Amino acid sequence: MRKLNFLIIFFVTLFLLSGCQTIKKRSDAIIEKENEKLGKYIGNSSKVLQLDLGKPDEDYKNEEGNLELVYKTNKYGITCERRFEINSDSIIIGFVSKGCF
Repeated sequence: MRKLNFLIIFFVTLFLLSGCQTIKKRSDAIIEKENEKLGKYIGNSSKVLQLDLGKPDEDYKNEEGNLELVYKTNKYGITCERRFEINSDSIIIGFVSKGCF
């Protein structure tokens, strides 16, 4: 009887752990796709970004003196925030994406 309980617990645990790996793989693939999509803007003018994504929800100067453009959207009640850093020559030099899938 103990062997049967042990086997049941073992297989349930194995099933749950494999499910976590599947979720991690899917989320990693989504993040990679998001980074590819946003990475194409690096080195381009901020005008290209604004033509594609529209007017930003926020814009401000960061501590380095670069302009930050912030785009926010909601999907399933989760806020997606994309921040782009623009240098003094109006060239996109970086981005950060949070909550986007």
